[in-house]
Amino acid sequence: MRISPLAPLVLVATTLLHSSSEAFVVKPNKINSIQSARSSPSSCLYSGLDTEKDLRKEIEKRNSVLTDKNEEEYAVREGEGMDALLTGDDEAAEAEEADKSTTTATTSTAKDDKTSLEMKIKRMTQPRAYPLFIAEKTIEFVEGYVNKLTKKSNKGAEDSLNGSSQKTKERIVVLGTGWGAASFLKDIDTSLYDVTIISPRNYFLFTPMLAGASVGTVEYRSITEPIREVSRNANYLEGTAMRINTKSKTVECESVVCDGNSCDIEDFTVEYDRLVVTVGAQTNTFGIPGVREYCCFLKQVEDAVRIRTAIVNCFERANIPKMTKEERIKNLTFAIIGAGPTGIEFASELRDFIEQDGPKYYPNLLKYVRIKVIEASSTVLAPFDKSLQEEAIQQLNRKTADTQISELISQDEPLTELLLESSVKEVDANTITLGDGTTIDYGVAVWAAGNGPLPITLQLVEDLGTDQQEQQSIARGRVAVDPWLRAIGSQGQVLCFGDCSVNPYAQLPATAQVAAQQGEYLASLMNNQYQLSPETMEDSIFPPPKRNPEVSLRLSDQVAGFAIQDWDYAKPFQFLNLGILAYTGRGTALAQVSLLPDTPNVQGKGQVGNALWRSVYLSKQVSWRNRLLVLNDWTKRQLFGRDITRL
Repeated sequence: MRISPLAPLVLVATTLLHSSSEAFVVKPNKINSIQSARSSPSSCLYSGLDTEKDLRKEIEKRNSVLTDKNEEEYAVREGEGMDALLTGDDEAAEAEEADKSTTTATTSTAKDDKTSLEMKIKRMTQPRAYPLFIAEKTIEFVEGYVNKLTKKSNKGAEDSLNGSSQKTKERIVVLGTGWGAASFLKDIDTSLYDVTIISPRNYFLFTPMLAGASVGTVEYRSITEPIREVSRNANYLEGTAMRINTKSKTVECESVVCDGNSCDIEDFTVEYDRLVVTVGAQTNTFGIPGVREYCCFLKQVEDAVRIRTAIVNCFERANIPKMTKEERIKNLTFAIIGAGPTGIEFASELRDFIEQDGPKYYPNLLKYVRIKVIEASSTVLAPFDKSLQEEAIQQLNRKTADTQISELISQDEPLTELLLESSVKEVDANTITLGDGTTIDYGVAVWAAGNGPLPITLQLVEDLGTDQQEQQSIARGRVAVDPWLRAIGSQGQVLCFGDCSVNPYAQLPATAQVAAQQGEYLASLMNNQYQLSPETMEDSIFPPPKRNPEVSLRLSDQVAGFAIQDWDYAKPFQFLNLGILAYTGRGTALAQVSLLPDTPNVQGKGQVGNALWRSVYLSKQVSWRNRLLVLNDWTKRQLFGRDITRL
């Protein structure tokens, strides 16, 4: 997430990494600017010009800043892990799956003599046969649909039971409101568990459409859904988790509380029986100087608002009469750093805005507009097949089809320029310096080049102890989990999934699709009351989640049990790759679907790809409200164009 220069300066003391309980995040003795009046960590009263917004930025910054060294160490490039899924390298996958039985399912070094449980775990963690896996997922989908219908019909009785039942429920605390959390919260049975959600964001955000929101193709509220609406029986606490203590089973949080014109940062602590961590990741700058200070990111609604405002600002500033040609070109040069799905989709949405709405609002300025896509590697959209990568490059380099519009655009330089094998060395307020010394003057720079862990994730990794830290050569700042999404070293008390976690021996890409499937899987395990923390065996083997004999096996679990040849333990998580999509501008998109292992991917591009892109994104909205709002936005854009009002 981008840190605004208006936010207060926070002192980050990396020397306290091992001694501080808030790894990488320090509550300093003195904080400049608006926090100078703060007298204690639990109380800081503000008044006058100090606003709730400033305080939220302060908390956000303290839970996002890492040192440049650690950003380089923990960097994960966009789409990393997807290539292994798409190549169908079964032998490598099987080797990795075989190894993970002794590494992720045990809490200490296994003995030389293989026990029967170890052999069972090895068999269970092999990828399930694809026909059986598809049958399992199909039955699971039907079971889920029937369960939702049953829940709706019994909703009144369930609410009454939740309100009147005196039975003590297990306390589940969920950190985050992203894709994984939303999927988990939609499915978790709140009649069995007391669920509390902690997040500074009280809504779910459909992140794949942020690029469109940043230029006005869709509105921000159309792609958000209140988290209380996602799960009405869960308790939501607006706050930021600053420290997790796995020994006392507590989460220490900070929240902004306002009374009239005065605002206050208050601390509070929440106890849990089991913790679900799905906080996601933040944008990683790879330690490149100036990126965090001068580039826009594209992770949150606030980022899209900032970009949308900055684009309009650039055009309005370029329209001032005293501006020279060079100054106008500089102000209207938009640099996108990173040519993964996020970077390409934003560049395509921006070009649509220039070509479709620019002639109406800024006809005299279009000849100064430049869009530069900067990528360190030799290609774009690394997760896609080569033919689709070439199609994306062709779309980026295409000439404007409408002759009237093309006459308004510069004839000397292309509207979009793709700079491959061009690493960024430094960014300052006006210039991007590339690795070869080339400089690019810009008006707006958008960084879309990779992910990195949040400080709360690093703190949890340290708190979990030696077993967890031994996995960090592969995990790189993420929480290492076993095949059942249990954090290594937590004995099943901490569950992690999504971008903040990784199975070291079966790595998956950091995508919404992965996080959503993991959330559904974990909710299913808990609804069926599997024992997530079974007793450790005498030879120090930590068993898989054990089936509750009082709960009957669902048909889908029986199919999975047949596939792994075991019905006493839970099936491990297995990802079903449903394909990848990317919008490429002018009503075109790329779609790549893998129907069967070791078979060529099914591809769609152009208008066919766009139809698939729109239908998938529309169907994946979390509610009918969102679907109708997005449809309305697309219709409004078609009839009236994008809104450039700057509020």
